[in-house]
Amino acid sequence: MKIFIGCDHRGLDLKLKLTKHLKENGLDIEDIGIENSPLDDYPEFAFKLGELVVANPLSLGILICGSGVGMSIAANKVKGIRCVRAVSVDDAFKGKNHNGCNVIAIGSEVTTDLNLVKEIIDTFINTKSASEERHLKRVKAINEYEEQH
Repeated sequence: MKIFIGCDHRGLDLKLKLTKHLKENGLDIEDIGIENSPLDDYPEFAFKLGELVVANPLSLGILICGSGVGMSIAANKVKGIRCVRAVSVDDAFKGKNHNGCNVIAIGSEVTTDLNLVKEIIDTFINTKSASEERHLKRVKAINEYEEQH
């Protein structure tokens, strides 16, 4: 499974630590390749990562900014992306297992415990996508709305 990762300048340090952690665990990680600067704009990162995840259907995405909120909002504008802003392991699990999320957004200034962030990301990656009928029905409704609007 390919995992795309991107961040704005506020998430750069955490991105580097997570990339190392994920590669050490044998995962195929690809940085989306946009250079960081103090003047960068998070939507640029979220849109590019979202487009890469949509173009690679079995992939996942990880976005990091200061709060995780902006990245999540921007990523969710990309057709085919369902991004969860996660601050807990439960958020990561439910985002993927209940809501079929394919991208996770982390706030580097919100969730500052690196071990917790690793656990959140590992949970997101290792959790199976939505499979219960009630969850599939809801994800389908979201997808249909997105297609119609």
